[in-house]
Amino acid sequence: MVNFLDILTQGKLPPVLVETWLVMGILIGFALMARRALRSAGSALLPDEGLSLRSFAEALVEGLDRFTAEVLETHDHRDLVPYFGSLFILILVCNLTGLIPGLEPPTAFSDLTFALGAISFVYYVYQGLRARGFGYLRGFLGPMLVLSPLMLPLEVADNLFRPFSLGVRLYANMFADHQVLSIFTQLTKLIIPLAFYALGTLVCFIQAMVFTVLSMGYVKIAQSVDH
Repeated sequence: MVNFLDILTQGKLPPVLVETWLVMGILIGFALMARRALRSAGSALLPDEGLSLRSFAEALVEGLDRFTAEVLETHDHRDLVPYFGSLFILILVCNLTGLIPGLEPPTAFSDLTFALGAISFVYYVYQGLRARGFGYLRGFLGPMLVLSPLMLPLEVADNLFRPFSLGVRLYANMFADHQVLSIFTQLTKLIIPLAFYALGTLVCFIQAMVFTVLSMGYVKIAQSVDH
């Protein structure tokens, strides 16, 4: 399948970079329009009648808030909603980009997925230090100091492997999904491609959710006093 962005940029810019910028531009534009709709509303307590940009944005934020609360099960989960909500939406829209003929999902490139994994790594380490201070680092030594020579390298290796596993999982699944979709939509017509588009959409949602839930789990472990 011909990549539309390769033709547009004449191969001078990596497709993953251009498509990621495109997705970020769309999301920033949506956020600005949603903020304007919220500010121009007559009353914050009265919902709009029918479907509107404001009602969609409010439903989206409410769903992300509930989703974060159910996974983290902490009283201060709303402090983490901005990051995890942004992470989920970014990955989801990047995934869905691959359903547009002539485009590839940015998440089918390891550059982006490893970058997202590294960002999540830094974020959960920061949250662990913020919640427990140096007690978080103390957890790397194991339950007893006598075991620290054994536990420290294991804990360091385990933590360093987490962003790598996040990146590999998302990249491998989205790359494979896009390849399967491209092959079968070229070989078949009409009805059969619709089934693969439906399956591809489901994969996009699942992979965005898996990456976000695993990142939430790492934050929950980092904040736990029993870690």
